[in-house]
Amino acid sequence: MTQPSTRLSTRALTRTLWVRQQLVPSRRSVTGVIPVVEHLIGLQAQDNLPPYLSLTARIDDFAPADLSDRLLDRTLVRFFSMRGTVHVLTPEDALQLRPWVQPTLDRLTNEESRAGAHLSSEELDAVVRPFLGDDAKPHADIVRALAEVHPDVPEVALRHATRQRLPLLQTPPRGMWKRSGGVVYALADRWLGRPFTEVHLPDLVQRYLRAYGPATAADMTKWSSVTRLGPAFTALHRAGELVSYTDEHGRTLYDVPDGVIADEDLALAPLMLGTYDNLFLSHADRTRIAPDEARRGWMGRNGAMAATLFVDGLLCGIWRFDGDHFEVEPFRRLTSSEERGVEAEKDRVRAFLAS
Repeated sequence: MTQPSTRLSTRALTRTLWVRQQLVPSRRSVTGVIPVVEHLIGLQAQDNLPPYLSLTARIDDFAPADLSDRLLDRTLVRFFSMRGTVHVLTPEDALQLRPWVQPTLDRLTNEESRAGAHLSSEELDAVVRPFLGDDAKPHADIVRALAEVHPDVPEVALRHATRQRLPLLQTPPRGMWKRSGGVVYALADRWLGRPFTEVHLPDLVQRYLRAYGPATAADMTKWSSVTRLGPAFTALHRAGELVSYTDEHGRTLYDVPDGVIADEDLALAPLMLGTYDNLFLSHADRTRIAPDEARRGWMGRNGAMAATLFVDGLLCGIWRFDGDHFEVEPFRRLTSSEERGVEAEKDRVRAFLAS
């Protein structure tokens, strides 16, 4: 590790991100499923497999039951939060992050949800809360209960409205290893038996930087979809609670004072992650992890249709596994050494998926 410097290269930022994401085994500072989820401020989980791949890449000897059991005992939950997508979160983060991002979720509209945009959260809650009580019920049942009160609103719009406007979390078996069921929702505060809380923004900024920094306020906005974060960064910097660097383009990056900066020559082994991972979805400028050309390759014609391969710390390809056959599509020609590393990573992931 190098001492902090004024100017950081993109290569150093890539390696620093990997260290802070707990992806370099010799540099891990956080151990255990719940501490890792807390450190990362959630795992991307709109698909069932990615959070398992996220954790096996970050925790030695991780077993799928280590996550599934935590969903069962409610020490972790699946909940709509940052960017309006499902994350695996600790209860404490679920109860503070959802109110923080709710104004953003309230503004989400698309063609399917527009017909229900006139319904207020209070109107929806007045039906759903007594209907659910302390129970969990299938999403289709919740939508039917709403349709009885609001027959003029198409059910497809009601489905979107309940996800975006009401604090409904996905209950097991949704998200469990190899036996995930349909979407069954419960009210988060009822399921967890405690009320929602308010985010302390200075603490959240520092937590974001510990896992994703050095970074800008725009980066944190990309991670969360919450805007107007610049004043919080500036105030913390003026108070001496953040330090600053510049990147290769002259942009100011903020960081916690004790944030580790990785050496440019830190070796990074090839890594396979899921279709989604906050590693490459949490910065406005993704040059350090997913250059534009690589992101276009990942998106393809239909958008994010395959899991991700990283080589030398950067998004470098996609992969699929059907239970028997691995298909790997790198975006560039790999060196012999890189090919051997990818083969070793395939063996690791194959063994994990067979567990």
